[in-house]
Amino acid sequence: MLLPLVFSSLLAVPAPLRCTDEVGAARALTSPAAAPAFAPGARGATNDSLLTSLYASGVDFATFLAAAEARKEAWQKYWTEGQVPADALALAQGLGGRWRLLVVAIDGCSDSVNTIPYLARLVALVPSLEMRVVTPTAGRAVQEAHRTPDGRAATPTVIVLNEAGEEMGCWVERPAELQRQAVAARAAGTLDAFQRGKQAWYDADAGASTIREVVEVLRSAAAGSPRCDATRAPLP
Repeated sequence: MLLPLVFSSLLAVPAPLRCTDEVGAARALTSPAAAPAFAPGARGATNDSLLTSLYASGVDFATFLAAAEARKEAWQKYWTEGQVPADALALAQGLGGRWRLLVVAIDGCSDSVNTIPYLARLVALVPSLEMRVVTPTAGRAVQEAHRTPDGRAATPTVIVLNEAGEEMGCWVERPAELQRQAVAARAAGTLDAFQRGKQAWYDADAGASTIREVVEVLRSAAAGSPRCDATRAPLP
């Protein structure tokens, strides 16, 4: 769904915030409880427990949306008007078990606003899915442990947890095709041009790629084959 020209112009001013290393820009939108700290070198059940605690410290999307200040109109518009592709919805509704999406996001990030409202719409339509959001202030260790293909900690970072709170997959920053373009642009020294044109890609896609890719991560999780295309690092 293409946005009306007037709304696209609104989004173009001011220039998009970059979605990497934005800890200093994060406000306390999402953490009513103290966020847990990851133990150095922790593995297995310990970190699963910490991820569960971090999930519990987050807020649901409605609360995040109400508190958002940057890009407020875009967050509201994509949530209100977002559509879930029928094929992805059918696959998600056929998942066994219950699944939680732990999302590290920030309201001012262009990648967050162009992806997370659509995931929230998916969650609203699938009873077996839940989602909680934390800011990078709380979720920094999760970002550091699930980096982009070119090695950055970024928002949004989405972690799939099963009913037991075990990590079963991840999805990081933006759809695969757009990420491919970003990596190529960074290598070619044309990242500024990529950033200027990124919104047009998101507008044309209208969340479909994000939804389909996250549903595939969920399907892999349900099949017992965790999938995470991020560059993995130990939780610090």
